Amino acid sequence: SSPLSTGRLQIDPPRITFNLHSVDLPMAAPKRECEGLEKIFDGLATDDREDVYRILYGRQLERIQYEDTLESDAAAKGIELKGYHIPAQAEKMRAPRLVKVAAIQNAIVLPTTAPINEQRDAIHKRVGELLDIAGRAGTNVVGLQEAWHMPFAFCTRERLPWTEMAEPIDGPTTRFLIPYAQKYNMVIVNPILERDEAKDDVIWNTAVIISNTGRIIGRSRKNHIPRVGDFNESTYYMESTLGHPVFETAFGRIGVNICYGRHHPQNWMMYALNGAEIIFNPSATIGGLSEPLWGIEARNAAIANHVFTVGINRVGTEVFPHEFTSGNGKPAHKDFGHFFGSSYVAAPDGSRTPALSRTSDGVIVSEVDLNLIRQVKDHWGFRMTQRLDMYAKSITAAADPEYRPHIIREL
Repeated sequence: SSPLSTGRLQIDPPRITFNLHSVDLPMAAPKRECEGLEKIFDGLATDDREDVYRILYGRQLERIQYEDTLESDAAAKGIELKGYHIPAQAEKMRAPRLVKVAAIQNAIVLPTTAPINEQRDAIHKRVGELLDIAGRAGTNVVGLQEAWHMPFAFCTRERLPWTEMAEPIDGPTTRFLIPYAQKYNMVIVNPILERDEAKDDVIWNTAVIISNTGRIIGRSRKNHIPRVGDFNESTYYMESTLGHPVFETAFGRIGVNICYGRHHPQNWMMYALNGAEIIFNPSATIGGLSEPLWGIEARNAAIANHVFTVGINRVGTEVFPHEFTSGNGKPAHKDFGHFFGSSYVAAPDGSRTPALSRTSDGVIVSEVDLNLIRQVKDHWGFRMTQRLDMYAKSITAAADPEYRPHIIREL
């Protein structure tokens, strides 16, 4: 109702009235999701594309060439398959330590209104197809996404039916995966919603490490729980009390930094200090919240800690039966947002693979040479120069409730 100002002119806005009872307003079309940066890069001229990959990704990595019909079989099932080599320099005294690490990203299969056992079983079946592709690609260690066996229902704040999907570490989801580990001689990082039946039914966000022999090596739990937006996870499960365990496998030492923990640099650091060579980051994060951070954090952790990192994010938009609000004054809604996939592998020298699609189920495999870890340590020396003793004293002091920041002011 107030006039609009354009320079020195004052223009009264036109008044338009709609009779909403007689006019049918068209519904807004669903937003079309971009498939990913790499699709845009691929449209560039060859020289430009090489420069883009070099500047943004460190180097343009060689693709893995798969034999037989693997790629066509994956495509026939709607699975995107990507594979890359991340080599190290040849050494005289050490043979290459080649390990194929993989990430699997997937959408849920059935509507969230279906019986929960059917939802879980349908996801199991779909992930079984993805594991077959990863196994046939020669994967040694594969990571699945956060709470992969269920919808990411924590946004709803509803306990039932979602807490029924919590299960012990040797429950149906782990039992489903064990034959795949044995069949393909493959370590599996299995993130689930865990119910600790031995300790008062407490619920945790957990990753179960399944050996290539099919035995459970152990478990790691989520150290940091978000308190932002529709991430209402702190009302479902507890922060870990296990610290930063690292698991010795037949294919290297692995740590699991679950989802929100990637925002905490010290979390990555502690897995590295405990000897991890590969740190998986199984996640569930949406485009409107964290996408600008996604390609930076795991890659930066690989650089700062001289490790390989594997970022894994689910895909799709999950719609729930009942509306929920975000406490931000906006209308209630039934979906959490678009999970943008984009899973990738990063190396200690700062290079990284292109990502999987933002919209499709997929498997990304990277053959890495673990010798690169020591080579980068020798070159950059970040771990050697990190001054843990100094920061230990400073962090201990800062954790004291009486701590006052060390600020020097002009007199």
